[in-house]
Amino acid sequence: MKGERLGEFEELVLLCVRGLGEVAHGAAIQEALAEGAGREVTLGAIYAALDRTQRKGFVDSWLGEPTPVRGGRAKRHYAVTEAGIHVLEESRRIRETLWATGDGAAS
Repeated sequence: MKGERLGEFEELVLLCVRGLGEVAHGAAIQEALAEGAGREVTLGAIYAALDRTQRKGFVDSWLGEPTPVRGGRAKRHYAVTEAGIHVLEESRRIRETLWATGDGAAS
């Protein structure tokens, strides 16, 4: 079922959230994608992917404390859920299986 699957970009965003831990928020995810995947993406694209993954149950979010640096606004933080970890592990397993099937050359 499509709603339970991850797109490539969603997978990258989830991996960044997992890697960042408790400091996962939009700008940190954007920076992690730029550094780790060499992908410059807009915050809008990141938030759209986070919204999709949250609707699928793969990520949770909460508002942190307001900070003076942000003009009294709070950051929204993200964490991968147990279902999100499961779908990431499944995606990894599938990729490793496909890589192990050979060089992909046509017979």
